[in-house]
Order: sequence, then structure tokens, then C-alpha cells
Amino acid sequence: MTKRTSAKYKIDRRMGENIWGRAKSPVNRREYGPGQHGQRRKNKLSDFGTQLRAKQKLKGYYGDLTEKQFRRIYAEAERLRGDTGEMLVGLLERRLDAIVYRAKFVPTIFAARQFVNHGHVEVNGKRVNIASYRVKEGDVVSIRERSRQLAIVLESVGLTERDVPDYLDVDHNKMTATFVRTPSLGDIPYAVQMEPNLVVEFYAKN
Repeated sequence: MTKRTSAKYKIDRRMGENIWGRAKSPVNRREYGPGQHGQRRKNKLSDFGTQLRAKQKLKGYYGDLTEKQFRRIYAEAERLRGDTGEMLVGLLERRLDAIVYRAKFVPTIFAARQFVNHGHVEVNGKRVNIASYRVKEGDVVSIRERSRQLAIVLESVGLTERDVPDYLDVDHNKMTATFVRTPSLGDIPYAVQMEPNLVVEFYAKN
């Protein structure tokens, strides 16, 4: 579990963007950062600052992953054949908490992590309570029978502010989601522009 799940709105304000596209994001009302110095005029970011911001935004989007977790995923993406930035977002989207969030079983990525940790999710019929579990193509993620009537699930399924991406085959009647394929950057429905290429540049220089 990360330490800042209760302060998720601060991530939006720190980045100056509504990174999950939520209607209640404070950025919709005030674009300056959090804290007493948040309204000070911002200077233009250096190349390092721009790359760091891209990394922090991507980390924040997936539940404010720790640097150790994120760096480990990046190192794995770097070893794979192909564009490292594309491999990075593909690995992030294969996390079990990301699948649960994308399938609209819960309203936020933070809720998805907690939902998985509390044992409400199965993969191919077996309970998995590790949010970072890596889903494979063809795997079926489902909500446990006794958890399907939870208010958080029923309310999230009815939300209209986001759609299920086409790399998932979701049946909300059966509460199942099949991971059809690993997405590329252009397939992922980010609410704001993500720049994994800048993340690659950041780690290449630091």
C-alpha cells in the first residue's frame, strides 16, 4: 500500500492536471498547486523538470507507486524488445489493480488496490490479493460471488465518466473482464497526455 492514498487529489493539484478525468478534481476549480506556496508564479521547467514531471504523473496515475516499484517495472520494460516507453505502459496496464479499475468494477485506482488487497478478486477462478499481480493475455479477472453486490461495485459499473477500453472484454452482468491483449500507448484511455518517452529520458540520464 502507498502512503498517500488519502491525499490523491493533491496529486492532481501538484501536477496541475486532472490526471484521472474526475468530475470532483480540485484542478477543475483551481489550477495552482497545494500548500501555502501553491499560487506562486511557476517558472518554466527545465528539461530535467519536464522529465521528472512526466515520471511523477505516470507514477501517480497508477496509484502513486513508490519509486522502488516504478523503477523495477521500468527496468523490466527496458529488457523487453521494442520501444521502452510502450513496454512500460503495457506492463503498468497489466497490473491486476489497473485491470479492475479499467473494467469499472471500482471508481478509482486507489479503490482498486484496496479491493484486490481485501480479497474480492479472482484470476482464472483463483483468489488473488496482490495488486501488482501481472495479468497475462487471455486471463479472466472476476469479482468473487459474495462481493458482486457491494455498493462500491454497483455504483462504479453505472458511472458514465469513463469507458472500458477495447483491450478488455468486460461482462458487467457476470462481473468478469478478459484481458484480450497488451495495449500500446495509443490504446490506453488516459484523461491527460502521458509521455513515457520522457520517463525513458529521465532514467537514461539519472
